[in-house]
Parts: sequence; structure tokens; C-alpha cells
Amino acid sequence: MDKRKAVGKRGEDVACQYLLTKGYKLLEKNYTCPLGEIDIVAQVGKTIVFVEVRSISTLRFGPASLSVDRRKQKKLSQLSLYYLQKKGLLNENARFDVVSVNFSENEPHVELFPNAFDWQEA
Repeated sequence: MDKRKAVGKRGEDVACQYLLTKGYKLLEKNYTCPLGEIDIVAQVGKTIVFVEVRSISTLRFGPASLSVDRRKQKKLSQLSLYYLQKKGLLNENARFDVVSVNFSENEPHVELFPNAFDWQEA
């Protein structure tokens, strides 16, 4: 596994633990479908939360959360719609959160951005 993938996997593990401490119920990790992959699907109260995890090992290119651009938002919107349809959850409330994990310090620095963006038309 290359360094970038290793950092990404470690970041997802850290994000899962962090979300559990914030009261999230984890439903899926690395949900894969023909359209791609959702890092984490969770639930907070009655809301389904699609979580994009961004991990970095240096701040050279800025915070990880900035890398969830419009293209990525559209992709996540498509993936979430697919997930909701497959699970029969189209009538449920849903949102997109982003978790940023920065490994440039001794301990990982985690930031949660609830409701980070709105659903994007494809």
C-alpha cells in the first residue's frame, strides 16, 4: 500500500473513532457501489450522514477539507442517492459532513464540518 493510501486508511479509522465520541452511529465504512465509494455512512438521530474523510500528512497544500471541491460534491451526491435508493431510505433526512484529519503533528488533529455542503445536481 502506498503512503497516500495508508494515510487515507489511517485517517478513516481515526475519523470513525472520533465520530463515535460525537454520538454518530456508524452504518457503513467504505461503502462501495458501481458509482464509487462512500467513506462513512452514519446516523445522527434520524438523519443519515454521508461522511467524506480527508487526511493529510502535511499542511503544504492547505487544509484537507478544502479538497472537497464541486466535482467531489457532485460525485458524493450521486453516491448518496444510489445508497438511499438501494436501502429504501429516500424519505429520510440526509446530509454531508466532512472530517479532516491532519497527521502533521504528533497526535492527529481532527476537525468535523457538519452539513458541509448541499446536494449537487449531476
